[in-house]
Amino acid sequence: MTEQPYTGPDDPRVAALRIEQFGFPGPLRDRLVAAVLGGAKTSTTGLVAQYEHENEPLPQVGVRSAVIDSDGRVVAVTETTDVRVVPLAEVDLRHAVDEGEGHTTVAEWRAGHEGFWHGEEMRAALADPGFAVDDTTPVVLERFRLVADLR
Repeated sequence: MTEQPYTGPDDPRVAALRIEQFGFPGPLRDRLVAAVLGGAKTSTTGLVAQYEHENEPLPQVGVRSAVIDSDGRVVAVTETTDVRVVPLAEVDLRHAVDEGEGHTTVAEWRAGHEGFWHGEEMRAALADPGFAVDDTTPVVLERFRLVADLR
């Protein structure tokens, strides 16, 4: 039996999925969601500290998520295909490139991510005004595939 396609953002199967948010609402999220929908973004990186702070489980292979845009609308469904937890220093070029942000080196990718993680929004989200990452900071490397474009 073949799985029926999702009928749209209001499909009850979509409403039951966990919500996936890339970045914070605004221009960054808009770019990241567009990269997911365009197929350029097939990986993402999260902080173990953020999962712990929010008391959220780490992503699991096979789990589907509803991707929301900056307006909180569900625009896509993704499925996690791989999850690894590594120290920040071990992020590889393939993962960095597959984040779909145009980075061509790990150093470039890391500079962009450190800017985000050290920003006011992330520090507020973690309730830690001095939060900083270093080579040993545990990060969650998640790979996913686009299952449905619901726009």
